[in-house]
Amino acid sequence: MSTALLIGATGLVGDYLLRQLLLDDQFTHLKVFTRRPTGYQNPKLEEHIVDFDQPRDWNEELRGDVLFSSLGTTLSQAGSQDAQYTVDYTYQFQAAQAAAENGVPTYVLVSSAGADAESLMFYSRMKGELERDIKRLPFQRIRLIQPGILAGPRTKQRLGEKVGLWLATAASTMPLLHSYRPIHARTVARAMRHAALDETPGVQTDSLEQVFTRAGKE
Repeated sequence: MSTALLIGATGLVGDYLLRQLLLDDQFTHLKVFTRRPTGYQNPKLEEHIVDFDQPRDWNEELRGDVLFSSLGTTLSQAGSQDAQYTVDYTYQFQAAQAAAENGVPTYVLVSSAGADAESLMFYSRMKGELERDIKRLPFQRIRLIQPGILAGPRTKQRLGEKVGLWLATAASTMPLLHSYRPIHARTVARAMRHAALDETPGVQTDSLEQVFTRAGKE
């Protein structure tokens, strides 16, 4: 690997991934596409402040060896399902499509456990639709990372998120819900980075247990 591309660098997983990539000697150049500055400075970091509603203004810059995609928002932050769909599906798919057209060989997406394009649940359906359509793009390698609920420090953590994390942790002791147990964002980022270095061609989908295995220990 030489040049990594990253969208979603200011999110929970993206921030960990950004820091890990900056420390990883296997990646010599990191191009970040973000709506606001990351606050990091590093000789191999190239930061692009972009408008995701105007992809034609910057899509030519999506050239490199791997595109990491960790962009996303919550329904409460977005304000509506349509607005969340724009961030979680449209922005990510447009970036992936441009990268594929520009010849980027590898794509790594942090998706979600339960992603299913046929799901009756909006969030699971949205994630499943993105996975389905990404698989149709001409990447040499596609890695779909499906973690459970993300744990880790958040700038703003609402009461509902804290309660949800607690309930998910408690429920994960039940066999049927074990695959949805919380996972730290740092671990997800490590799994994404390792997935990018896997040269096996084609599509690989990592469920929660596989995410833990892929991440390993460092």
